[in-house]
Amino acid sequence: MKMKYVILALAASLGLSTGRANERLFTYTYEPETMPKGGWEVENWITSRLGRNSAVGQQRYQRWEFRQELEYGVTDNYTVSLYVNSSQTSFKDPVTGRRTSDFKFDGISLENRYLVLSPAEHCVGLALYLEPRFSGPEFELEQKIILGQRHGDWTWALNLTHATEWSGHFREMEGEVELSLGVSRSLGTHWSVGIEARDHNEVPEYQRWENTALYVGPVINYRHSNWWATLSVMPQIFGANFGENPDQNTRLELEGHERWNIRLLVGFGF
Repeated sequence: MKMKYVILALAASLGLSTGRANERLFTYTYEPETMPKGGWEVENWITSRLGRNSAVGQQRYQRWEFRQELEYGVTDNYTVSLYVNSSQTSFKDPVTGRRTSDFKFDGISLENRYLVLSPAEHCVGLALYLEPRFSGPEFELEQKIILGQRHGDWTWALNLTHATEWSGHFREMEGEVELSLGVSRSLGTHWSVGIEARDHNEVPEYQRWENTALYVGPVINYRHSNWWATLSVMPQIFGANFGENPDQNTRLELEGHERWNIRLLVGFGF
């Protein structure tokens, strides 16, 4: 079932392959450049989040997240994107042996990116990001400060991210804070390889800093004249709960986060 979703998402991308693409070198970390005015791009995202543990009642945990994106360059400095989001979550209860599997429509997002300082004209590029997401009883607002620059074959980018998610028709609220960093080197016309890191934190009701999880792993990009693909594989190398220890793990955080985050992006321009 899960592989079917992956194949369908990739097939949808391949069916739209016309024109020129504006590739991303990282999967979690944005670079400051925006789409040229009048440019269009279709992107498909597939994220796999794997592995919690029996202590939190989620043995063999798997979560697949899918995003279909249509991106448009309004001006040379302002890009807007429409996302359709969905996910499938499955795990086994180690006590009852019951298997839970749930497919969910996660709503629609509208991403806005504005280039403040072009990296071609300044020592460091700067862009601002705002993305609201609406899904019935849930609403999320995400903001980013995006920094980055290219130096010959090398590219780096740094994102500072904050998000607030309301659920239960605004009765519950959770804050998220994330820092992500990517460094990549071009190996020629088609390939780039690098490393990406992200530290994600949850702050329920903005009353306490509940946890942190640090992921680090390789990222690889392939680009052609009209399409590109980027893959990152990021294991959790450190995590902690700052209150109780529900996952009974002193090295990783396996209640709100997973052992592995894997993400594939495929984009086509037209």
